[in-house]
Amino acid sequence: MRRTISLSLLVLLAIFAFAGKVSTPDTRLKGAYRLAPRNGWTFVHLEGAPGEIGFQHGWLLAKEIKDSFEVQKLEIVHDTKKPWSFFRNAAQRMLWPHIPDEYRKELEGVTAGLNARGIRLDVWDVVALNASMEWSYYTEKYDKDHGIKPPKTATAPDHCSAFVATGSYTKDGKAVIAHNNWTSYMDGERWTYVFDVTPSQGHRFVMDGYPGLIHSADDFGINDAGIAITETTITGFQGWDPNGTAEFVRARRAMQYAGSIDDFDRLMREGNNGGYANNWLVVDNRTNEIASLELGLKNVELRRTRNGYFTGANFPVNPKLLKDETNFSAADPSLSSNARRDRWEELIGRNKGRIDVAMAKTFLADHYDVVEKKTVPSERTLCGHIDLSSRGMGDWKGPHEAAGAVQNKVADAAMIAAMSFDAAAGHACGLDFKAKPHLEAYPEFAWQKPLLGDMDAHPWTTFRAGEK
Repeated sequence: MRRTISLSLLVLLAIFAFAGKVSTPDTRLKGAYRLAPRNGWTFVHLEGAPGEIGFQHGWLLAKEIKDSFEVQKLEIVHDTKKPWSFFRNAAQRMLWPHIPDEYRKELEGVTAGLNARGIRLDVWDVVALNASMEWSYYTEKYDKDHGIKPPKTATAPDHCSAFVATGSYTKDGKAVIAHNNWTSYMDGERWTYVFDVTPSQGHRFVMDGYPGLIHSADDFGINDAGIAITETTITGFQGWDPNGTAEFVRARRAMQYAGSIDDFDRLMREGNNGGYANNWLVVDNRTNEIASLELGLKNVELRRTRNGYFTGANFPVNPKLLKDETNFSAADPSLSSNARRDRWEELIGRNKGRIDVAMAKTFLADHYDVVEKKTVPSERTLCGHIDLSSRGMGDWKGPHEAAGAVQNKVADAAMIAAMSFDAAAGHACGLDFKAKPHLEAYPEFAWQKPLLGDMDAHPWTTFRAGEK
């Protein structure tokens, strides 16, 4: 039987009280809980004012946040060749002045929760952790401005495959949205949390997430206004405004406050710093309208429809954005982004009028390579397996990096209305990743050995707001 952590917390606090460490349970924990892991996922409920939500997050996931912090620190320092102090300083001097008070309090709350559990991270560590997805954009600009030759790491590697469809393309004429997260397996084995957040202001929302982050970061979520959101990154994007608002703040703000596609568009544009540039896919469940917001720094385009679809596989759509702000090669059909874009067009076109949640799951598990014209898992398939590729993808460090699709989410209109989605941890196709043989075969990735673990595939599982 699964139990919430609420009872366990009371027992633990009672023990601490007996030992003279605390006299009463911390009132900031009221209403918060986590459930025992289920099919690879851990469900976490947070509620209250910003500082309370943050404290609950830090307290309930203290061990996991420390572990995830070490992963991000290892990856960022390795990839950028800059010390962690560089990012702490940037978090304090550049990001913090543009973070609204609401989210400052939540980030400080996360820090307080960690410190209360004996984890010695400070708020600059927590802010830098939250900005982990956008630091490569900043360091590319920093290096360029200072005449530093950047390391051989892409500014914007490929992250994710996704689609949203409605009207004549779906089985019931209503919206279906689906997404898989592409990242390193070190990240992916830990990107297995479902957050159910009831803030004192704005909308309640559920989202997948990573320990310590106040946003989803791969950005699949649903709020109680009927807005469902996901995204895929824009490959090869280059741009950063140090006077803008961090992407992680804008993404969280939109998840929490958007009540319409227009709201979402406005909230993501306000203070746009160019960090973690994405093509956002959005559902307004009340109107059955879907949208694509391609958010560059200089070029921003919103497209919307009540009868059609949008796909994401890290390709730039707007020709001007492609030319002005990326180094993407749209003419090379063998690139992962282009191959996956072609595969999306094939699958959605062939299945027009039949798309539902079950079919979306098969799409996310798809191994057909449109270049090789055969079924074989690789970096060119919707269910990405860079570790199994026979060739290197230019955005990644090598042909056999432990990276690819790490988890998956799907929802239809009925699920969005119920603030629910189906999720599968690991590869949707069912293939497991084992760290030891990979590291033995490819010693160039020995730097990952302390933190790279197995990433097993798990069955699809339904999660909803208020889960007990």
